[in-house]
Amino acid sequence: MFIRVGEAHPRSLIKAVSWRMVGSIDTFILSFFFTHKASAAAAIASTEVLTKIALYYFHERAWAVLPWGRARAEKAAKADAAAAVTPPLVTAQA
Repeated sequence: MFIRVGEAHPRSLIKAVSWRMVGSIDTFILSFFFTHKASAAAAIASTEVLTKIALYYFHERAWAVLPWGRARAEKAAKADAAAAVTPPLVTAQA
């Protein structure tokens, strides 16, 4: 849809949501620590949930496009897959 990579969009979305849950718990704890008010901490944590899910999702998809830091075995596997679908050259024998 937005960025074509080897990872399905639903997987990226689920990863974004699960990470955001961890992040929101952290935000709530820190907000409560600084404000000493559960209502303020909940308001802060709930406000940032949707924006940070979207930010993480696009961040994850962008990083999935970059080849930097990936194992070279992945490139070799792609080359093998490409070779498997390419028919061999047939030469005429004289």
